Amino acid sequence: MLRYAGENSPAYSQGKMQTLMKREHQDFYKKIRAEIKNWLKTKTGKDNKWAEYILLAPDLFHLLAKLLVDPDVPSEKKVKLLAAVIYFISPIDFLPEGILGPAAYVDDIAIAAYTLNDLINSIDPQIVVRNWAGEHDILLLVKNILINANEMIGSRTWEKIKKRFFK
Repeated sequence: MLRYAGENSPAYSQGKMQTLMKREHQDFYKKIRAEIKNWLKTKTGKDNKWAEYILLAPDLFHLLAKLLVDPDVPSEKKVKLLAAVIYFISPIDFLPEGILGPAAYVDDIAIAAYTLNDLINSIDPQIVVRNWAGEHDILLLVKNILINANEMIGSRTWEKIKKRFFK
C-alpha cells in the first residue's frame, strides 16, 4: 500500500533537498567550469603548473555533491562531504578565487581530495568510482593530488588547512 509522504516526512525533505542541491550544484558547476576554461586560454592559465588539476575542480565538486545524496554513504561521512562542498562555494577561504582567480582552486581541490581519500579508506571505493563523472581514474587522481598538495598550496598553508579542516 502506498502512503502519502507529507511535507514533514523525511522522504519529502530529502527529496526537496536533493532537488535544491541539484539546481544549485549545476549552477555552480557551470560557473566554475566556464571560469576555468576561460582562464586556461590566457597565458597565466596556460603556463600554470597545476592547470591539469585546476581543470578537475568542477568535476571534484560534482563528485562531492553526488556523494552527499548517495544512500550508500554513511551520514557521518556526509558531514565531511558537506563541509568540503561549502568550502568550494565559500568566497572566503585560504586562497580566495575572487582575488587570485582560478589558480586559487588548488586549496579546494586538495580539500576535496583529502575528504575523498578519507571516504575511500572507510567505505567501498566503488561507491566513489560509480559517482565520478570525470575521464580519469578517480582513485589515482586523489592519490596524485595528495602527493602534490604541499607543492600546489605551499606546505605551511596546507598544514594550516589540515589542522583547521580535518581535526
